[in-house]
Amino acid sequence: MGIFKRLRDLTMASINDLLDKAEDPVKMLNQFLRDMEEDIREAEVAVAKQIAIEKKFKQQYEEAGEMVQKREEQALKALEAGNEDLARRALQDKKEHQLKYDEMQKQYETAKVNADRLRNQLSEMKDEFSKLKNKKDLLVARAEAAKAQKQINQAMSGFGTDNAAKGFDRMSEKVLQLEAEAEASNELRSKGKDLDDELNALDKSSGVDDELAALRAKLAAKKQAE
Repeated sequence: MGIFKRLRDLTMASINDLLDKAEDPVKMLNQFLRDMEEDIREAEVAVAKQIAIEKKFKQQYEEAGEMVQKREEQALKALEAGNEDLARRALQDKKEHQLKYDEMQKQYETAKVNADRLRNQLSEMKDEFSKLKNKKDLLVARAEAAKAQKQINQAMSGFGTDNAAKGFDRMSEKVLQLEAEAEASNELRSKGKDLDDELNALDKSSGVDDELAALRAKLAAKKQAE
């Protein structure tokens, strides 16, 4: 995986296209963020190396510049002291340091341009990562809501079907049958109770007649005694 590849590839169009094909958008979003975090870590290492190169060239060209200035001052002192040969050698060394200074300055400027470019790209990656991370929460909430709605729709799809309606009709008929059987049983029980009541009444009537006959006999006996 190349450095900054995710920044190049992760456009919203490509994200939406991949999410459309994904079986689980939430897992796909989490994978996107993990990939971006990995790329950011790699980019940070690359930027740090480039910054180190930039600083190295800067130090080298600054040291070469200091030597150019130093050799010129030394050549002047040697010439003032009447040592022209020493002054000549100092100027020759100055010339070599000047060449190094010019070369290191070019290298430094190139390294600085590269480091600045990588810094900017890394900053863009972090900004993009932050935006996508914030958007992920919204997309996850939408995905969960959609899943819940789908489950509810599937659960409700069985309501009001022919099978359910037929099942309720059968149960209604069953209840009507049970009610009819209960009513018939109640009627039979009522008829049985009427017969028992009549027989009991007959028994009670027979007892009264006997008592009444006894009283009549007692009354007749009384009259005879008078």
